[in-house]
Amino acid sequence: MTARKSSNSNSRNNGNGLRRRDFLQIAGGVAAGVVAGYGVSKFLAPSAPSEVEIAPGNLQNIIQEKNLTPDQAVAAVKTYVPGGARDEFIMFASGGHSGQVLVIGIPSMKLYKVIAVFTPEPWQGYGVGNLETEKILKEGSNGIRNLTWGDVHHPEISRTNAEFDGEWLFVNDKANGRMAVISLKDFETKQIVKIPNMQSQHGGCFCTPNTEYVVVGSQYPAPWDPETGYRPGETYVELDPQNPDTYKNNFRGLVAFLAFNREVGRIDLSKSFEIELPPYMQDLVAIGWGPSDGLCFINSFNTEMAVGDDLNGIPPLEVGASERDFDYLHVIFWKKAEELVKQGKYKELNGVKVISLDTAIKEGIIYLIPEPKSPHGCDITPGGEYIVVSGKLEPVATVYSVEKILTAIKNKDFEGTDEYGIPILKFESTKEAQVEVGLGPLHTEFDDKGYAYTSLFIDNKVAKWALGPPYHTGDEAWKVVDKIDIHYNVGHVAAPESNTPKPKGKYLVSLNKWSIDRFNSVGPLKPQNLQLIDITSSKMMLLYDMPIGLGEPHYARIISADKLNPIEVYPMGTNPLTFQKDPNAVSKGEERIERKVVNGQPVTEIWGTLIRSRITPDFIRVKQGDKVIFHLTNIETTPDATHGFTICEYNINLSLEPGEVATVEILADKPGVYAMYCTEFCSPLHLEMAGWFVVEPQ
Repeated sequence: MTARKSSNSNSRNNGNGLRRRDFLQIAGGVAAGVVAGYGVSKFLAPSAPSEVEIAPGNLQNIIQEKNLTPDQAVAAVKTYVPGGARDEFIMFASGGHSGQVLVIGIPSMKLYKVIAVFTPEPWQGYGVGNLETEKILKEGSNGIRNLTWGDVHHPEISRTNAEFDGEWLFVNDKANGRMAVISLKDFETKQIVKIPNMQSQHGGCFCTPNTEYVVVGSQYPAPWDPETGYRPGETYVELDPQNPDTYKNNFRGLVAFLAFNREVGRIDLSKSFEIELPPYMQDLVAIGWGPSDGLCFINSFNTEMAVGDDLNGIPPLEVGASERDFDYLHVIFWKKAEELVKQGKYKELNGVKVISLDTAIKEGIIYLIPEPKSPHGCDITPGGEYIVVSGKLEPVATVYSVEKILTAIKNKDFEGTDEYGIPILKFESTKEAQVEVGLGPLHTEFDDKGYAYTSLFIDNKVAKWALGPPYHTGDEAWKVVDKIDIHYNVGHVAAPESNTPKPKGKYLVSLNKWSIDRFNSVGPLKPQNLQLIDITSSKMMLLYDMPIGLGEPHYARIISADKLNPIEVYPMGTNPLTFQKDPNAVSKGEERIERKVVNGQPVTEIWGTLIRSRITPDFIRVKQGDKVIFHLTNIETTPDATHGFTICEYNINLSLEPGEVATVEILADKPGVYAMYCTEFCSPLHLEMAGWFVVEPQ
């Protein structure tokens, strides 16, 4: 199919800016508060609501000065959300190498917050003195070193009946085999879990239909001991590129079903389980609903099990991993696996129940299906009846039918087994359709009108195509209907509540790896680029470019804003980690300083309050060598009345939202007089919200 010219191209207008007819359509829409084309009569009518007189000529001058095309002027109106108004959707995008999660409004593309997750973040007082957040980071490390960053890839929103419910957010760390739990009550991280037996993970996080489990799949196989699994810093196995059997025998992939306790908002490893997988490089996970309920799908690459070692005559890994025409889509019956665990058919390895690969094969809970090589996307249509997979080295999106998969398994319609004995279903017996979308297909999202949107990394485009029955039938089914240019190197795309039973449509966000010429130059390391696309009509329209300069936003989930119900103010004296009353909370008049000796260690303990514009106590005297413990309560009750707390030269910063209690411990190891102050500009007397911390020499 020939792609139409993108609406975001630099079209010409004979040097006269907008034609008057085009401008009047746009200006009329702006004045009436709607999009272009509403009509100039509304704009000229005396009843048009406006507090500021805006003459059409003024608007036309602005548009001409900026040399805007009609599409660009319309895009500006469509994305404008005035101060005091609200965005319709909220996007949670991974922050990539920053280790954090980005909260972005749609359609405004305003960055609302960076949620601190795997990396210390001073403004939020995360991991820079606050004992609770330092504990989260420490307990979420791998036991051999404290980890202070994460490679964040796939956020996921908690689900009820497979739909996003807006209560919890989960996100993975590819580099260190971890995942985090974030409460959407206050948009703060509550737990980081190092996933047992897993070194690297990319296929996660994804939830089962009622968030019974958060499902995470490994990416690069871990060295594996059948008796002890994988232990960071301990498990050593032989890996010899000259002897391929060392890789095949000594490495394993894994999929983890991490049990989530909604009541306390924590992962419970004692109720979790894992399934051993072959040492292919597993990728994205999809969890089914409706016809696919109880099924888990995981695509993979490097089914060749190549290792590389190009300096010693072995083909590079990228070459060895791309030899075959097909890789394997894993089909896993996770509810049957859950029953196996209840029957005791597992081995406990490093604190979690693990179903061996042999048991999984014997009990019929795992099957493979050939898929186009080097796949990335693994996405389920709204009705749960199809799985869409894109192979980056094939120009097609492959659609598998759940009904055909189940029938093929029942009829044992196999073409053999892999090297480990897993049955391989026949490709033609499970395939529903293949749609020629373009070069470098990666990932597919869905709208509410039966259309799919696939990112094309090599083509630098997004393809819009019609799904088949029951969405579209006859000649309208499985057909590309539009393409739009993307700038540049699109990876994932995201649409509101896609990959759920009830997608919302309206917008698509393209998460692009390159920006090249889209923004002012800031040196060789350029920002990533999130591009907002209008998908409400038959032709897609580019609306907005949003530079992201703190990492690679790899993937995103988008939810209707009205499903989120965050609190504005903590109940007075709240510990944000538990949402319970902190025993060290104090009210005004209860502030105090106590000095004691604990196990031979002199300790000075302070219970203090913060309120505009005072820190109480504001003069603290300790002895050199004291362990000093601060328990600070923000006794404000006004939303947004946040206070910070630092002691100069002590490398700490607390952020205390209204009602919050935070604790910090320091060692008064150097004598001196140190200023302490509120780090959040909170009032006209903010600079006076300060005091002194005196460390007397021994």
